[in-house]
Amino acid sequence: MKILVIMKQTFDTEERIVVEDGQISEDGVEFIINPYDEYAVEEAIRLREAHGGEVTVITVGPERAEQALRTALAMGADKGMIVDDEELDAPDEYTIAKVLAAVVADLDYDIILGGYMAVDDGSAQVGPRLAELLSIPHISTITKLTVDGDKVEVEKDVEGDVEYLEAKLPVLVTAQQGLNDPRYASLKGIMQAKKKPLQRLDLDDLDLDEDELEAKTETLEVFLPPEKEAGKILQGEQKEQVKELVHLLRNEAKVI
Repeated sequence: MKILVIMKQTFDTEERIVVEDGQISEDGVEFIINPYDEYAVEEAIRLREAHGGEVTVITVGPERAEQALRTALAMGADKGMIVDDEELDAPDEYTIAKVLAAVVADLDYDIILGGYMAVDDGSAQVGPRLAELLSIPHISTITKLTVDGDKVEVEKDVEGDVEYLEAKLPVLVTAQQGLNDPRYASLKGIMQAKKKPLQRLDLDDLDLDEDELEAKTETLEVFLPPEKEAGKILQGEQKEQVKELVHLLRNEAKVI
């Protein structure tokens, strides 16, 4: 089975976000595999263990994103591919999907996995956009995946409920929390990852015109949310507290 994983390197979720001159500062920041993509890497490795084949992990990003690929290889993926985004001007989800589609078009695959969203922008668009460009079915936010021959059965998270779906290969699925528990890279895996193939590409290798990759969205402003004010503790009898609460909601919060 030929398995592809699309992956993004993101801020560590424990990092404190700092905005300088309208941009998020990357100084001294720890970068990791996007947590939802980590579920996709783990599930891809489990598919290969069950059905045989090969797992190729693909990312679009700066040079530092190679670190995330090496982590995926240490977990057990077989190959890595990184497309340098240096020539891309403020890429958005449309741009990234177009680049990934150009990479995947030259590859053999049965299934593509990715995280359902990236924790840095939360758009949840790249996977579905890529599937549309490749003209293959896609299923998002899956929490269980079974492959039987050319048939895929999944359980999909639907706002606290579960939906059961079937599709034919090839298909693209995006992982939700609960799909699996990603393994840690062992020391042996880390050493083996250094010898596994990692291919570096740029836009010229993909025969893509920069004009075709122009972003469809523009970031106008980046800012941190306002600090929360201290809450109020109501005193007195319950009836008095209710009266005071209604007064505050109506006259201060202005929500009623």
